[in-house]
Amino acid sequence: MATTTQAGKRDGQAPEPGPGATDAAPMSHRQIMEALSGLLLGLFVAILSSTIVSNALPRILADIGGGQSAYTWVVTASLLAVTATTPIWGKLSDLFSKKLLIQLSLVIYVVGSVVAGFSTSPGMLIACRLVQGVGAGGLSALSQVIMAAMISPRERGRYSGYLGATFAIATVGGPLIGGVIVDSTLGWRWCFYVGVPFAVAALIVLQKTLHLPVVKRKVRIDWTGAFLITAAVSLLMVWISLAGQNYAWVSWQSYVMVPLALVLGALFVYTETRAAEPIVPLRLFRNKTITLTSIASLFVGIAMFAGTVFLSQYFQLARGKTPTMSGIMTIPLIGGLFIASTVSGQIITRTGRWKAFLVSGAILLTAGSATLGLIRNDTPYWEVGVYMALLGLGVGMMMQNLVLAVQNQVSVADLGSASSLVTFFRSLGGAVGVTALGAVLGNRVTHFVTTGLADHHITGAGTGGGIPDVERLPAPVRGIVESAYGHGIGDVFLYAAPFALLSFLLVIFVKETALRTSSGLQQAEAGTGRAAEIAVAELAAAETGAADIAATQPGTPEAEAVRDRSGDQTR
Repeated sequence: MATTTQAGKRDGQAPEPGPGATDAAPMSHRQIMEALSGLLLGLFVAILSSTIVSNALPRILADIGGGQSAYTWVVTASLLAVTATTPIWGKLSDLFSKKLLIQLSLVIYVVGSVVAGFSTSPGMLIACRLVQGVGAGGLSALSQVIMAAMISPRERGRYSGYLGATFAIATVGGPLIGGVIVDSTLGWRWCFYVGVPFAVAALIVLQKTLHLPVVKRKVRIDWTGAFLITAAVSLLMVWISLAGQNYAWVSWQSYVMVPLALVLGALFVYTETRAAEPIVPLRLFRNKTITLTSIASLFVGIAMFAGTVFLSQYFQLARGKTPTMSGIMTIPLIGGLFIASTVSGQIITRTGRWKAFLVSGAILLTAGSATLGLIRNDTPYWEVGVYMALLGLGVGMMMQNLVLAVQNQVSVADLGSASSLVTFFRSLGGAVGVTALGAVLGNRVTHFVTTGLADHHITGAGTGGGIPDVERLPAPVRGIVESAYGHGIGDVFLYAAPFALLSFLLVIFVKETALRTSSGLQQAEAGTGRAAEIAVAELAAAETGAADIAATQPGTPEAEAVRDRSGDQTR
């Protein structure tokens, strides 16, 4: 007689049969694609929120005021929120309904977007970007977690290609949409409103198509750990963004902020070792693959976000292109990402081999960053296009496959935490990288502009520390400013290249293991069924005095007899 132990119930559906008799059957391709459609729409919204403003920011800040520091922080605020909340969303997904959480993240995103459209100052816009980032963090983390629950690691490469394609479309579509909106009579505020219909559509699709088990158990949220990791990351970001501009790198502010951030980080680690349900289970780092891929993701984030953020400034401020044309000119980057993520996913599904793509991707990422370090404002576009394609190919091969490598190493109980761990480090690298490299860019541009003006004996002109409108500058000054941004952005990529190289050195040592063929749901069902059988065997042993251990093993007649008498204890 099969046990009726229930792992949970499906959202919006009748309870599923227990796992005692048979494990859950794999979802069909059609079922997966139906559920995946809502996930991809939500992920599109999350990516759109960051990319749609990239080409519009110079125009936005020229309207509401703000310089390079404000430009950097509008981008960084969203990345900071994503970084700080990703592990929290991941942990919550191990404890609560994944469907409810991803719908909640969509609602948070919509609220942040609507209010951002009413921004009247850089401070208000940055605050709204923080709210958007909280929602986007949930969408990014939960998309990975839900995919892992539905699809086995061996088959996940095929569907990860769809995520990569969505990332590519949103990344190229965002700047194009943002550019068109800014150049039209709608105005830049619609850059924030345009994502709302997509978010609402994602909510409806998810409600109809996503049905996952909800495991009912007592939960404890590690709010102390969540606060400490948020405070530590935030303080570090504030220090990096302001040092060298508002105060010197070696100053009393640095002496206060850096040690305090380290203390908060140490308190976070201590808290996680004692928490019943830690936000980041530190035991995961005992696994070499998880440790190496997490640190590699940190460095990938630096190079990846540098490409998506600073190339928009390059085309507008160094080459004088419109926001719309700036988006079009980044197509080689997006095309490389699209091709690499889709093709590598298909090949991984067919062969089960994935490490070669991590190593190849790291090489291409390093090559793309290094060659982009050579660009200037007058570099032929075909050269810039080749360099961007190299960067896109590298990101496409590494971004999803780093997550895949980690998900293949953990049990279903840690699936959310482990998946969000990689996303957390990638977002952390992006946030810190954009902040630090943005500060570098501001200093380099100021230096080149000052030197250029002095060389041309021009006085009383300059950018004033803000984002310039190059079309309105006098011809001699415009040439100097464009040259300054071209050289400064090239230097930014040159500084990012060593971090890409470090990701290559790390993934070399990642051990390739066979991809599992069972999904997270199947593992959960099988694990619950096995736990029930063990409990029955232990009860049988207690009743018989363990006189004959073999007779009380799961599946034996004796155990079946006890199972009939004590089924209530496994329901």
